[in-house]
Amino acid sequence: MEEKLDIITIGESLIELSTDENITTAKSLDKFYGGDTLTSAISALRLGSKVGFISRIGMDCFKDYLLESWQDEGLDISHVKPVQGFNGLYVVSKTEDCKDKEFAFYRKKTAATNLSVEDISTDYIQSCSLLYTTGITQSLSISAREAVKKAFVIAKENNITTAYDPNYTSKIWDSEEAREAFDEIVEYIDIIFLNVKYDSKVVIESESIDNTIKYLWDKGITTVVIKSAIDKGYYVGYQGKIEFIKFVNEDIFDVTGTGDAFNGAVLHGITSGMSPFKAVSLGSIVAGLQVKNLGAIKSIPSKDEVYKIFKGQND
Repeated sequence: MEEKLDIITIGESLIELSTDENITTAKSLDKFYGGDTLTSAISALRLGSKVGFISRIGMDCFKDYLLESWQDEGLDISHVKPVQGFNGLYVVSKTEDCKDKEFAFYRKKTAATNLSVEDISTDYIQSCSLLYTTGITQSLSISAREAVKKAFVIAKENNITTAYDPNYTSKIWDSEEAREAFDEIVEYIDIIFLNVKYDSKVVIESESIDNTIKYLWDKGITTVVIKSAIDKGYYVGYQGKIEFIKFVNEDIFDVTGTGDAFNGAVLHGITSGMSPFKAVSLGSIVAGLQVKNLGAIKSIPSKDEVYKIFKGQND
């Protein structure tokens, strides 16, 4: 049996290049790393969770940087497999005087697209309390979808909590494919995160908060968390109750990876014994701090920063 972990995430890693200048005129770009499930993993890890990551990375010039960075963070990378190929990359630019950010990504035929059932170890899945992935991971390839389903089946057979975020974007795949991918694993999901503008509308085909939550409860999903930029907060459906929790901060600079950082914080809270309502309050603090700076993972706050605010809210 593997060493006990709180959370395991499955997905891709990407090199993040960012600048607070216009991309056209920027003389240099800051290097870091990102990826939606990886962002969630590091968010939970920085709050104190023991986290593992399942992925494939390319043996290109970024391989050692990625592996060493994750080891420095304390991420368990025993099931990250280096393979021939290259790693994906995205570029993000956001200036103080520009309302919208510039964003470009390059992730076709990367090493992560070769993720398959061979990467899913029953022993490794059994070593965690919670398994998490997203529609982004499923969108990588047919073999990645098969890997996700295998992992969720193993988790369900072993009474391990599962969490999922469709994380839908039309830039990656169409709505029909996204719905099919969701339908493949819906019976295995315990916790789900949704964006009301994209996921609820496209994947669930409903923009009604109440209807979406009740529909997912009927599907057997016990905890539903819906993010609403319009209402500036989160709706949490759990044990027959629906509560609304406001955003902690509306002073936003960059939202790259914010929803993913939020998800990781919520999962940390739940695996630490918090109710979903308290865990979402914790996640709101992480998101509220993360949006103040540029980039996904490099902007995730520390445990001390987060818990100082959280304890103040609950004194």
